[in-house]
Amino acid sequence: MAVFKFGLAGAGRMGRNHMHAISDSDKVEVAAIAEPQEHTRNTLPSTSAKVHDSLEAMIDAGGIDAVLVCVPSDLHLDAVKRLVAAGLPILCEKPLGVTVAQAREATRLVTEARLPLQIGFWRRFVPMLTQLRSRIESGEMGGIYAVACFQWDGSPPTTYFRTHSGGIFVDMGVHEFDQTRFLTGQEFETITAHASGIAEEPWPGDPESAQAIAQLSGGTSAIVSLGRRFPLGDVCKVEVFGTKDAQEARFLWPPSADETFYTALRVQAESFARHVGGAEREGAGGEDAAAAIDASGRAAASLK
Repeated sequence: MAVFKFGLAGAGRMGRNHMHAISDSDKVEVAAIAEPQEHTRNTLPSTSAKVHDSLEAMIDAGGIDAVLVCVPSDLHLDAVKRLVAAGLPILCEKPLGVTVAQAREATRLVTEARLPLQIGFWRRFVPMLTQLRSRIESGEMGGIYAVACFQWDGSPPTTYFRTHSGGIFVDMGVHEFDQTRFLTGQEFETITAHASGIAEEPWPGDPESAQAIAQLSGGTSAIVSLGRRFPLGDVCKVEVFGTKDAQEARFLWPPSADETFYTALRVQAESFARHVGGAEREGAGGEDAAAAIDASGRAAASLK
């Protein structure tokens, strides 16, 4: 079976993470890269992929089966428009824009063009989380009182990334909001958020740490805890409290954090390739992105 060829749009931090993860696959590969920043192109890790200075140049060169979009979040919709015009399937890093309107517009365009679209909510491909979801769905844990999701990064991202990220709830929180929906099958209702007044490097309009508490449509309470600085490095965990059982899942935690992360990215890319080939989509779709951004936006608004 032929190897599925991705074009990579954006070779910054997340784009390079995908490159590293996919390099371990015998089913998919990064065959081309589009990166407009000369410095970023010049510091790419060794690759056999053809490197272009624009998305248009990569599209015109051909030879790719789909595009993995890793441009800054506020450029997602523009990238989707260009790829829809080119008729290429899209695996887009979260969040599919920085507003609900952008996510819904992108989803509408792809749907009307009858093209495959999947969003990079890689948590849906972590075995510890899929198993936890099965326990909740089966009723093994009983009624769910509360779900608490934590994402704490080792250190803040670059100035450029932070400027284009949409803020801590859109940048980081969309993962937790999607993860909560994925685990519980419930939607977010009321949301209240608070920013920590502690910061090593204060950033106007974007706290270094923020927490949200919400009511879900099935009666469950949800907590989202976010931080941009953590001494152990990048970590994520979820805690579920039910009437019959409780579970803590430290699914991204030293010493196995990197292995979990890169494996999920690889499995996600391979799953999308199968979807392009006609299989049912296993990952998140545009409607999931819109729901997560909506919750993130309401949490961010609550901070103000």
